[in-house]
Amino acid sequence: MRRPSTPASTIGPWLPEGELGDALAEGMARVEASLGTAVTSDHSFVSEAAGHLMAAGGKRLRPMLALLAAQLGDADAPEVVQAAVVCELTHLATLYHDDVMDEASVRRGAPSANSRWSNSVAILTGDFLFARASDLLADLGPEAVRVQAQTFERLVIGQLRETVGARPGEDPVDHYLGVLADKTGSLVATSARFGAAFAGVQPQMVTALTSFGEEFGVAFQLSDDLIDIVSEGGTSGKSPGTDLREGIATLPVLFALAGDDPAEARLRELVAGPVVDEAEHAEALELLRRSPSLARATAVLGDYADRARARLDAVPDGPVREALAALCTYVVTRTS
Repeated sequence: MRRPSTPASTIGPWLPEGELGDALAEGMARVEASLGTAVTSDHSFVSEAAGHLMAAGGKRLRPMLALLAAQLGDADAPEVVQAAVVCELTHLATLYHDDVMDEASVRRGAPSANSRWSNSVAILTGDFLFARASDLLADLGPEAVRVQAQTFERLVIGQLRETVGARPGEDPVDHYLGVLADKTGSLVATSARFGAAFAGVQPQMVTALTSFGEEFGVAFQLSDDLIDIVSEGGTSGKSPGTDLREGIATLPVLFALAGDDPAEARLRELVAGPVVDEAEHAEALELLRRSPSLARATAVLGDYADRARARLDAVPDGPVREALAALCTYVVTRTS
């Protein structure tokens, strides 16, 4: 069977061949069509702004995971695609808001909404997408509304914790990993939960897949942070070392700052704040790439991927479990 036409950004290198791969590609084509409808308004400017980031691409990780989890039950249940769209709309909405808070100028290789228009337009567009997600969610029942509300609470708390920073006496590494669990892990977990639940999967398996999504979501964000350091050509969609320039302390930097290894003394000096000087930035990036702190952070990424893989013990052997396990391999080997 010929695989349905689907944007390349929605198909990961881990996507299985055969019937499962075809089913996922067909499901993602339906998700893309539904997303296109969801971001369309009677007002042309609203449609342009709301469709801006969707058109820029993205991996569509959350809806793909929802569709994959649904393959363990009735994957054709109409609520599955709708729930997948809700999760992606929620994710897109947070990106508009994140770019305003981060003063980002680029998102997915294209000008961010705030740089193309204004902060106000970006914020209101994010709100519009949240509203569209809520409208779709209302048809999925009160329990889905409750789960989404709890997920949204975690998204907000994660952003607040990131904005405020670690409190006095709080371990910066624990704080950072907690922020990742809230900001990224929570919505990835809900994506897997919705896909499985609306496909009628057994409750025990829904719980396991939800936990899988949380662990995998943290691993995915950790891999993003490491790619920002190790990428030589900006394959992540932004220039290598962007976090260093902006003074964002990701896990390798936190490990370096917390350590006392004499070999990392110069690195600690450089990354104590934003590294804006070009020569110092190049030096910091080179030191970080060959540092024990990067190796420690990479090991943490592997640990989260292993923890996600361990959740699959509750999933029966077969193509779906193999695909989920392949995701765990993909997240530690991806380069973009």
